[in-house]
Amino acid sequence: MHMDPELATNTDPTARWSLVVPLKPLVLAKSRLASAADGMLRPHLALAFAQDTVAAALACPAVRDVAVVTDDPAAAVELAALGARIVPDSPAAGLNAALTHGAEAVRELRPDAAVAALNADLPALRSAELTRVLAQASQFPRAFLTDVAGIGTTLLTATSGTELHPAFGGRSRRRHLASGAVEIELDSVDSVRQDVDTGDDLAAALALGVGPRTAERLAAGAHA
Repeated sequence: MHMDPELATNTDPTARWSLVVPLKPLVLAKSRLASAADGMLRPHLALAFAQDTVAAALACPAVRDVAVVTDDPAAAVELAALGARIVPDSPAAGLNAALTHGAEAVRELRPDAAVAALNADLPALRSAELTRVLAQASQFPRAFLTDVAGIGTTLLTATSGTELHPAFGGRSRRRHLASGAVEIELDSVDSVRQDVDTGDDLAAALALGVGPRTAERLAAGAHA
């Protein structure tokens, strides 16, 4: 089990990155996990994934703050308690509109912020691996990290003065490459690449070692 000692909020005001994490209403989340979790457990798992993702992100020394774009009231309460800023999904026009809105909200407060969009379903996320990825990303105006499958995207970055231009969903690796974003190629950052959409994804995340909230939720579900 992954019980990461680094899950403490970073409070360094000089940290470079502001992360934007999108989270759809929990009742709609993770429908493809049907083979691994029943309908009652899936919303709780989606929240646990987001909690572990946000906690690890906030513990990253390169991350100044995290803005979660969501209209789910329960998730908003739990993630705000971890130290995230909650941004209502006022566009209500899908994932990429939510990410653009979140990046704009960040830059309304800090116009020179470097921003990064990060998936909410990275329950094995390690702060040290995220630090390495963001250090590499800082060398380019826009950069991205593909998922383990090499098809989608788990992280998209834009340095100060550069628009994010997210194109998540489906074969987003191809779209982000076509948009001019540089693909980040690093070894041993699997925790930043392992998103969870299916039962096989969850098994892979468990093999890496998931965060405490995901582990507790899975244990509780197994004994329900």
